[in-house]
Formats: sequence, structure tokens, C-alpha cells
Amino acid sequence: MQDLMTIIATLRRPRMLARAARFGARDYNRDRHLQRILGYGSLPGSGQALLRLLEIEKEVNELRKEDDAAYSLVRHLDLLIALLGEAQLYQASRASVLQ
Repeated sequence: MQDLMTIIATLRRPRMLARAARFGARDYNRDRHLQRILGYGSLPGSGQALLRLLEIEKEVNELRKEDDAAYSLVRHLDLLIALLGEAQLYQASRASVLQ
């Protein structure tokens, strides 16, 4: 199985969508963004959150590729922002454990 960061690094999405997500990830707020996406309640750790976000994003990306009327660009962007934000938190937590 691939490492979580490798999976995220190999995601290929339209350039404008990826650029907007990187820009939005600068202001990522875990409590606000992640709860809106995953539902309210206790938040999972970064690793678990990344796995769940990857699942949801994969489904939304399939809708995009199929030109499905249910596709929401705003939701897709929210998911990508959360994915990038959680990836940064995950990397930071792993780096602090290794030090």
C-alpha cells in the first residue's frame, strides 16, 4: 500500500482546481473545514481524516469526470483544501515524532 503522502502527491486534477486548493489551504482551519465536510462531533486524527477525505474526493472526482449534474465545484474545492490542509498537519505531526 502506498504511503498517504505519496497518494496525495500523485493526485492529478485540473490545474485551476489544484491552484485554487493550494491557495485555499493557506487559510485551512481544521475545526471549521473538517467538521463541515465530515460532520460535527469529535474529529479523527490527521491520518484517519486523510483516508476519509481521499475516499470522498475520489467519488466527487468521478462525478466531475462523468459530467454528472450532481457534481459541485465548490464541494470539490472544499475537499481538496481540506486534503492539503490535513496533509500539512499530518506531515508536521510525523516530523515532530521523528525529532
